[in-house]
Amino acid sequence: MTTCVFVQIRCKPGTTYKVADAIVLREIHSELFSTSGEYDLLLKLYVPAGEDVGVYINDNIAMIEGVERTLTTLTFNAF
Repeated sequence: MTTCVFVQIRCKPGTTYKVADAIVLREIHSELFSTSGEYDLLLKLYVPAGEDVGVYINDNIAMIEGVERTLTTLTFNAF
């Protein structure tokens, strides 16, 4: 069973669109939005079964050039 997570991403100034493009090219996202506030992007993705969520986010999102910080929200039930 996959795990649905939401990841807020803060980018270094001027890099938001480059970061978004890098995420899109990885084809791991369900949805990706630009946002206002403390974070620049909101990413919805499904972590594959058996994968460690923290490692998956670190390896696939946090290491993208221009990513300054991430905030991950785990989900439990959809209503």
